[in-house]
Formats: sequence, C-alpha cells, structure tokens
Amino acid sequence: MPSMVLDIALSAERFLAVYQGHANRVLLYSRDGRKVSLPAYHLRPFLSHEGIHGVFELEFTTNGKLVDLRQLR
Repeated sequence: MPSMVLDIALSAERFLAVYQGHANRVLLYSRDGRKVSLPAYHLRPFLSHEGIHGVFELEFTTNGKLVDLRQLR
C-alpha cells in the first residue's frame, strides 16, 4: 500500500482552530514533498498539551483513502 512519512510540529494553540470551528482539515507535507490535506479528527489521538509533534506514517489506498496513521517517534 502507498504511504508517506510526515514530520508534524503543530502547537496546541494552532490546533485550537479545529475546536473553535475555524478549520476542519490540516495541510501537511511529506518528507518527499507531497502535499496532503488531512481531516483534523485523524490527528486528535496524538494531541497533547504541547500539541502534535513527531514523525508519522500515513498509509492510504491507491484511491487516496486513509488506511492508517501511526506515530513512528
């Protein structure tokens, strides 16, 4: 299955826009330069008081549907 590696550094204040209803998607770039617009609710399990920080692998179908998002470190 296709996948991409993402380095995410998103502060809690920045993610607050999701909870305030100002945003429902997060625009991210993979390490190889591909752009992905991810529904923000997929990132909620990784949210801490500091925000969302780490290296993630996003796995998707050939049609672009998300299969798995997991934190690598």
